[in-house]
Amino acid sequence: MLGGVNDNREIIDIQKKLFREQGSALSKYQELVVGRRGVWSLLKYEMITTFLGGVPGALGLVLRRLFYPFLLGAVGKNVVFGTHVILRHPHKIFIGDNVVIDDNCLLDAKGDTNRGISIGSNVFIGRNSILHCKNGDIVIRDDVNIGYNCDLASSNHIEIGEKVLIAAYSYIVGGGHEFTGTDQPIMDQPRIARPVKIGANTWIGAGVTVLDGVTIGSGAIIGTGAVVTSDIPDNVLAVGMPARVLRPRGVAER
Repeated sequence: MLGGVNDNREIIDIQKKLFREQGSALSKYQELVVGRRGVWSLLKYEMITTFLGGVPGALGLVLRRLFYPFLLGAVGKNVVFGTHVILRHPHKIFIGDNVVIDDNCLLDAKGDTNRGISIGSNVFIGRNSILHCKNGDIVIRDDVNIGYNCDLASSNHIEIGEKVLIAAYSYIVGGGHEFTGTDQPIMDQPRIARPVKIGANTWIGAGVTVLDGVTIGSGAIIGTGAVVTSDIPDNVLAVGMPARVLRPRGVAER
């Protein structure tokens, strides 16, 4: 268990679920994107995102700061939304104070039973980065810096501790495919997701991949391009594919 989170959770295939259900294209759009049924919810979402999402310059920043809180679950003070920030299931997105969400980011809290996306205070999320849920949760603690073009994909629970640095092009994935059976396609086999946790004060280098079920200890450094397939202890430097502990932090390299 990780803070009351289930170790294993079956992944809901959102696309298959939508196509199996009866209903119009509009109702499926509301289910997939807006997250709430009803004419008012749809109109509010469309008006705010369509007319304000792409407004450039200082005017756009001011307008989005004023009107995006009407869509979101909670928003603190001094939150900046760049241009073309996409919100899905926005009522399950919760943001603290002094947060910057740069241009072209996607915050997708999609799911039937999940809590969604929680972003602490003093957080920066770089442009083109994606935070998306498939009935999972993403929790980002205070003072986190996420570089550009990063991808956090949660089908269970991803937790990023305080003062974590995540460099550009990193991929943190909570979920995977079973592949042991050879009598059916991999995409048709069960999909199980486990929690992923990155401890406080950790530095994730550029282009790092963190796989399903991994816990990275506090104060760890993960070298550029590493693929983390198993747990990493506190206060170490880990590198490679798969990532292995090179040495404890504080020990001088020859």
